Amino acid sequence: MVTAAEDAAMAHAIELASRGLGTTSPNPVVGCVILDANGEVVGEGFHAYAGGPHAEVRALAEAGERARGGTAVVTMEPCDHVGRTGPCTQALIRAGIARVVFGVHDPNPVAAGGAETLRSHGIDVEGGVRAAEVQAGNLAWLTATRRAAAGDPRPFVIWKFASTLDGRSAALDGTSQWISSPDARLDVQDLRGSVDAIIVGVGTVLADDPHLTYRTDAGALANRQPLRVIIDTHNRTPPDARVRDGAARTWVATGAELGFDRDGRVDLWALGKALYERGCRRVLLEGGPTLAGAFLREGLVDEVIGYVAPKLLGAGKPALSTAGIVTIAEAVDLEIIDVRRVGPDLRITALPKGR
Repeated sequence: MVTAAEDAAMAHAIELASRGLGTTSPNPVVGCVILDANGEVVGEGFHAYAGGPHAEVRALAEAGERARGGTAVVTMEPCDHVGRTGPCTQALIRAGIARVVFGVHDPNPVAAGGAETLRSHGIDVEGGVRAAEVQAGNLAWLTATRRAAAGDPRPFVIWKFASTLDGRSAALDGTSQWISSPDARLDVQDLRGSVDAIIVGVGTVLADDPHLTYRTDAGALANRQPLRVIIDTHNRTPPDARVRDGAARTWVATGAELGFDRDGRVDLWALGKALYERGCRRVLLEGGPTLAGAFLREGLVDEVIGYVAPKLLGAGKPALSTAGIVTIAEAVDLEIIDVRRVGPDLRITALPKGR
């Protein structure tokens, strides 16, 4: 049974963990709060970047000797293996922690088992605290890692689109700038900053010549940039396209490299495996309606984020093209998990049911 102090500490640890989104892959986002023997907060930390100190280590360093006899509240089961850093279980044991409270078990078979190691050293361990919230905050990494453990390594794919209220992503004459508001476009920058890669098709590159970078609120390039991925079956990306500049890493994924699907286009399953091998766990699909339809047809969309503008066009390019669905019974049912106003627009976040 968790105490009120431990429950409050877990809520804060979840918030701390979110600060690592976009910088920790292939590791998870993790937050940790240390309580002393009296239940007072004496240390906190989060995993900021792959290869850097884990959340528990940072929180213990802040707590110092005040951690002895206290409680570590951590969003994920402490790791129990030696990677680029040492096992967090041993750090907790050395610090004299008496109790560990965590949110979810680590699904990575290489790092799992921390709870049992801690118990074997006489530490009281309780898991499952605010598990649903912890899982929601680390959904991409947990999903990708569980799939990889089951023999299906590929990242968590977020399909982002902007459309009018009647579902159009461009007008009849092809114009699309700007359907969404400046507030929505700023929000998309935050979304880009939380992912490991941004994916578009070559058609988008040829039509719009996008930069596909993550920019700060001030409009400057951020220090860390997601990988730019161009799905380009026949290698048509121009040598002077903006995605080929040095602002961020770019991968032009061709059919010659990844193979072809049944329609003679890049094999999206092979793409997913290759992205996972490159350390990508959370990726953003920003391509046009044809590419979005291809991902949806293959069952490769894990989350949908739609920016819906209070506009009507009546005709023009739809936000989603053919996805292999021919009857209403085959429609992809979505569970809406969040709706919020972003300036004049609505941002709707949904998960495909049954995924």
